[in-house]
Amino acid sequence: MSPKKKATKHPTKKRGRHASPRGRPRKSSAQKKREETAIQKIVNHYFQTKGLSLEEIKDNAKKKRIIYSRFTRPAKQLLELAGSVREAKKAITKVAKWAKSRNLDYAIETVFKKWLELDRLKPKEIVKKPFYHDDPMVWSETRKKWYVISPDGDWKEFVGQESDIEWRIVK
Repeated sequence: MSPKKKATKHPTKKRGRHASPRGRPRKSSAQKKREETAIQKIVNHYFQTKGLSLEEIKDNAKKKRIIYSRFTRPAKQLLELAGSVREAKKAITKVAKWAKSRNLDYAIETVFKKWLELDRLKPKEIVKKPFYHDDPMVWSETRKKWYVISPDGDWKEFVGQESDIEWRIVK
């Protein structure tokens, strides 16, 4: 009688102690948890830029208003693209400021689209316009004077104090 040999699937491949069936090293549970928390940090930061707190995110996820898993794949891709959680958060914040200043909606995917122009991305400047008693004003460079434009369209010279001018943000 011959001694029995143990059958192996791949006689030429030797697996190490920590190798998966496909030959890749397995990730420990600590590594998986670390990766998940990094992705969670990115997704949570995205929602915070949208104006939601962590508690609101959890409540909305329980009530199925937010499908949290829909944001994990783009967050993982962003993490790979950015290289670190810190860089990913900075990119999300920059795109969020840019989009909010233009009254645009944005998603994590927007960061991918704007990745190449991220350094040139700036929020829209806030323009304040002068008013006097709800009538718009204009500065004349040639005459170095303020003029109030009446509702009829007439330009009247402003003779009041500079403190009387009301500056408003006009969109």
